[in-house]
Amino acid sequence: PGWSVLPAQVSLYPHFLIHISVNQNGEKAPENSMLYMASLQSKGGHVCGGFLISEDFVMTAAHCQVNLTRVVLGTHNIKNVDEGKIRYIEKMYKHESYQNVGTGKDIMLLKVTELNNKLQTIPLPRSEIHLGDNTKCYVAGWGFIKTGGGVVNELRVVDVSVINPRVCREMWGGVPDNVICAGGYKTKKGFCQGDSGGPLVCDGTAVGIVSFNWEKNCNYPDKPNVYTDVSKYLPWIKTILKRTKRSE
Repeated sequence: PGWSVLPAQVSLYPHFLIHISVNQNGEKAPENSMLYMASLQSKGGHVCGGFLISEDFVMTAAHCQVNLTRVVLGTHNIKNVDEGKIRYIEKMYKHESYQNVGTGKDIMLLKVTELNNKLQTIPLPRSEIHLGDNTKCYVAGWGFIKTGGGVVNELRVVDVSVINPRVCREMWGGVPDNVICAGGYKTKKGFCQGDSGGPLVCDGTAVGIVSFNWEKNCNYPDKPNVYTDVSKYLPWIKTILKRTKRSE
């Protein structure tokens, strides 16, 4: 199809535009309002978003596994990073059934080095959820703010509404199982490039992970933005967290 998967700098597949930019027609986030947000970086800078779910685990998209070297946490402006906010990746846990964004299971956990200072985490759903149509949520990141743009330094946020799954399937001609669709359709609000892996937040809970959108067109999206539904992977997440606790 015409999906798009591409981290902020690297095109992974011929058509996919992933590494999404959460800020198509968004605005600057209030400073230090979302300290659970993570900037996943390579030597070249910001690649993907993510979010801190425990003191040593960051959640992101599986397609973000692209030469990642470090994670910046608790930072609003990624141009001015306090050394104390940098963590290094000890291990990546990509969903074992992930192949590409088009087949779903676009979820990954990163075990990161612990720091002395406590940082803000964001809660996950406690059980499987079913969001109603037009539920108001938001997505945040440091991604492009327009087609062909560049990564921004200051965190931006945009509000999006949940789209009926049937409408989403029809508009895409099919989507993977276990996803949420929100924004990007009949609106100029949604994500673009650079925000992949960031959270879809509804009522203070991280319910989705930015996965893919349509081609490289962020200015006038005509297909819903697609997120991995975190609540469908709670058993997998718990298994990883327990396994690492046991091995310590």
